[in-house]
Amino acid sequence: MAVMEPRGREVDQLDAVVPLAGDTPVSRTSRPVFTTGRHVGPGSAEPDSLMRRYQRQALAGDFLASLAAGGLAAVARFGAPGAAYLVLTLSLPLLWVTIIAAQRGYERRFLGTGPEEYRRILQAGLVMFCVIAVVSYALRSEVARGYVFLAIPATLLLTLLSRRRLRTWIYRLRERGLALQRVLVVGRADVVVSVIEKLDREPQHGLVPVGACVPFVGVEVSHVHDVPVVGDPGRVLEAVADTGAHVVAVVSHPDLSGQALRRLSWALEERGVELIVSPGIIEVAGPRLSIRPVAGLSLLHLERPVASGGRMLGKMVFDRVGGILLTAAAAPVLLAVALGVRLTSRGPVFYRQVRVGAGGREFTMFKFRSMVVDADHRRAALMAISDGNGVLFKLRKDPRVTRFGGVLRRFSLDELPQLLNVVRGDMSLVGPRPPLPEEVAGYTADAARRLKVKPGLTGLWQVSGRSDLNWEESLRLDLRYTDNWSIALDVSILWRTLRAVVKGSGAY
Repeated sequence: MAVMEPRGREVDQLDAVVPLAGDTPVSRTSRPVFTTGRHVGPGSAEPDSLMRRYQRQALAGDFLASLAAGGLAAVARFGAPGAAYLVLTLSLPLLWVTIIAAQRGYERRFLGTGPEEYRRILQAGLVMFCVIAVVSYALRSEVARGYVFLAIPATLLLTLLSRRRLRTWIYRLRERGLALQRVLVVGRADVVVSVIEKLDREPQHGLVPVGACVPFVGVEVSHVHDVPVVGDPGRVLEAVADTGAHVVAVVSHPDLSGQALRRLSWALEERGVELIVSPGIIEVAGPRLSIRPVAGLSLLHLERPVASGGRMLGKMVFDRVGGILLTAAAAPVLLAVALGVRLTSRGPVFYRQVRVGAGGREFTMFKFRSMVVDADHRRAALMAISDGNGVLFKLRKDPRVTRFGGVLRRFSLDELPQLLNVVRGDMSLVGPRPPLPEEVAGYTADAARRLKVKPGLTGLWQVSGRSDLNWEESLRLDLRYTDNWSIALDVSILWRTLRAVVKGSGAY
């Protein structure tokens, strides 16, 4: 939890020892030194210039992606396209970047982090399809459907790949401590610690805490979770000057609300410093949040998680169709693995186990058998040496795993038969980890919320460390998915799963 130390230490004993300048990296253990009345630290040029470069490259990449997609579609559809389709192909990139801009796809707050950048690209693709259809109808000049159905998906795909390349570039810079915005966190110490922990845990968002303003109750402190305390919430502007902060994050402080927060926003605006306010709501995706202005107040509206209706029907169709297609595509692998299990150890090819699905309903889950036949009976004797996370039983070197089973587990091939559970409707392609009945029996009220959606063949737990996660982290990821699932998130997780399986990280 919080590391709150007495303020009596000298400045040269603080964790931050070297101020940043120019391209000097920012890191968790390299914070600016603070002394009263002295400004130490660089200006804001570096992250600003790099993000402007990101914007320019994003626009250029989108333009070239549409130009390439239109050219490929024209050649594939017509071989030698006529003048009309040549003009259309050259016009598509301008239309594409204009639509993305109208969807606010080049705003810096959406670039380089989170799913919103990709979501706006997908929305732009739908808008472009509609625009072409409407213009074609209005001009009574029907555009060849083959051209449209090639050009738009190819534009989307190439654009997403281009943005992914940019993400990789900016992530690598941030891992080196570059392109980071310095953040001053203001609020109660316990909440400030929580925010700092999250920002330090996920540096890809480009925010690094460099100072904290917390109220002093009884005893002053010098550090909060390894971040220097540079004052109380009453001296935010002085702390901004001391730290060279690009962003002020206000979290749960009653004295910084209403008119006081408004005045602070004006003062920060004059200094070119961003203001972000945490409402105290955790693990809620952006699409579920909206601002509802009422009587001059900006009220934060929180949409309820989707548990029924059209979107849930869409997920069911996505799961069933995707399950059938993946089963058909994986049929040769399924047959090869089944033959390998049969030839390398005695016992059945499949391992059947009762798991708990949505609403607490039990079902039989299928896996390729990767252990000896009497593995369940030998589990009790191994409980004392479990490498699990306190709730789940796991062993890094489980003596019950067969040699061939070890290979299957390394690449998650033993889980492929769960595609049959997806096709049957017991599971989803993406969802929380399917729990055992004895695990569910010990669930708290929070953990029981995992059962509001179907368990998944993969999920956030699969792409975030798998067996290396502790129980609290696994539960947090499952609850995040339960409350914020979407088809776009499912597609993203499926793509990340492929990479996690190839690397074999956290699998044993």
